[in-house]
Amino acid sequence: MDNKAFFKLSYGLFVVTAHEDGKDNGCITNTVMQLTTTPNRISLAVNKANYTHGMIERTGRFNVSILSESATFETFKHWGFQSGKDVDKAAGITFSRSDNGIIYVTEGVNAVLSAKVESMVDLGTHTLFIAEVTDAESLNDTPSATYAYYHKNIKPAPERPKKKGWVCTICGYIYEGEELPADFICPLCKHPASDFKPIE
Repeated sequence: MDNKAFFKLSYGLFVVTAHEDGKDNGCITNTVMQLTTTPNRISLAVNKANYTHGMIERTGRFNVSILSESATFETFKHWGFQSGKDVDKAAGITFSRSDNGIIYVTEGVNAVLSAKVESMVDLGTHTLFIAEVTDAESLNDTPSATYAYYHKNIKPAPERPKKKGWVCTICGYIYEGEELPADFICPLCKHPASDFKPIE
C-alpha cells in the first residue's frame, strides 16, 4: 500500500480545548469534520494518550479553534509539542472563554465552535467523539490553514547541517573534513594546503 496517498487527503488544523476541575487544556488536531447541519453535528478523533482526551471523555464538552493561515509556528509548538500533564497550556497565551466555560484561542484563528458530546466510538488508539455544536462564531475572513499549508508555509524547514571543510582559493575545489592535512595537494590545480581556507 502507498501510504503517501493519505497525504493527498485535505485536512484543516484546529486547537481543541477542554476544561475540567478548574484546569484548562488543549491539543492540536487535524481530525474535526462537520457531519450534518440539521442538527449541526461534528466529529472529532483524539488519541487516547492525549491529556485532552480524558478531559473530553469525562466532561463531554470541548471547543474547536479553527486555525487560519495567519497562525504561527509558536501556536503549534505551544499546543502540540508539550503535554498538559506537564505544563499549564493556558499560561502565557491570549484566549477567551465561551459560554460553556471552555477557553478558545483568539490569535491565528478564524472561527470557534463549542460542542457537546453525544456519542463515542472506540477506534483502538483513538476515540471518535460525535458532538452537537452548541455555539459557533466567525472571528475573521482569513482562510483556514490546511495540513498542506502548514507544512509548506508555517512549519520551519529543517536546518541543513553545515558541511565542515576547506576550499581551494585558486580553483574552488572543496575538501570535506575537520582538518586539512598539512601535505594536502589540490587534485585539480595542484596547489598546496596553504592555498586552502576553511569553509564558513
